[in-house]
Amino acid sequence: MHTDNQPRDEAQAVHPFSELSPDCVLDALDSVGLRGDGRLLALNSYENRVYQVGIEDGAPLVAKFYRPGRWSDAAILEEHAFVAELVEREIPVVPALSLSGATLHQFKGFRFAVFAKHGGRAPELEDAATREWIGRFIGRIHAVGALAPFKERPALTPATFGVEPRDFLLANHFIPPELLAAYSSVVQQALDGVQRCYERAGQTASLRLHGDCHGGNVLWTDAGPHFVDFDDSRMGPAVQDLWMMLSGERADMVRQMGDILAGYEDFCDFDPRQLYLVEALRTLRLIHYSAWLARRWDDPAFPVAFPWFNTKRYWQDRILELREQIALMDEPPLWPV
Repeated sequence: MHTDNQPRDEAQAVHPFSELSPDCVLDALDSVGLRGDGRLLALNSYENRVYQVGIEDGAPLVAKFYRPGRWSDAAILEEHAFVAELVEREIPVVPALSLSGATLHQFKGFRFAVFAKHGGRAPELEDAATREWIGRFIGRIHAVGALAPFKERPALTPATFGVEPRDFLLANHFIPPELLAAYSSVVQQALDGVQRCYERAGQTASLRLHGDCHGGNVLWTDAGPHFVDFDDSRMGPAVQDLWMMLSGERADMVRQMGDILAGYEDFCDFDPRQLYLVEALRTLRLIHYSAWLARRWDDPAFPVAFPWFNTKRYWQDRILELREQIALMDEPPLWPV
């Protein structure tokens, strides 16, 4: 089992982000003509490094430095282009700024983009009108997302979000030996359940998604919602951008999905067979999340932020969680009433 106390080889000892000092951030912005005034605030992001930067003679901006090795330049630019398409149709999203004709920039080995700062508060998802409003805007995003596929960005499938992450965890010995048999068995049962859900749903369309569409990536103002952080944008079923807005007991989620779809279908058709995928997609996200943490464990920020990861208790909880999901995937879908 990998633990934070194990010695790492020299290549792992220094993470690339360790070179991203405040001076480096300010110099990177200066390289694209943005003169910082010295104010620098690290924002809540682990996958990338994101900063609010004070600008001389201007409003603060947000600079996002992409995790080295995660996306190709072409994949990042494809995300930027998708968000720009949404802006052209007056959908409230936050695009990368074009500076000297480019949205993606390089400085000392780091790739970065700059965004306008947009404030807002968390949406009141317990309110039916708010859920319907969010549903309308997701419908508008999907209406554009369905016009053309991504070519550079991956798809969300049982293989990419389930089988491959499971294989990574097992191959790299993250599971404690005394829990290995139990975890291996339950994760296989869970993946079998995911496959049954996909079989019940049948052939469903795949389109360009936000990809990580939960309440934390929706900022609310008096003018309504705007959507941020398309970093996980990929191809997948439309319901992926809907189910993370749900919470509570089954009856609560049925009602919530009905409200979201009432707004969504004003702008985009929804195939109700995709409701068979809700618990399958939740299961895949759980497996993928554990592997995401494992892949990032050499980043010094991760052991500090997630000290509970990779403990015996963590993997015991994941086994119980997957057992619950196996049962939920065999329940009827969340048909709105």
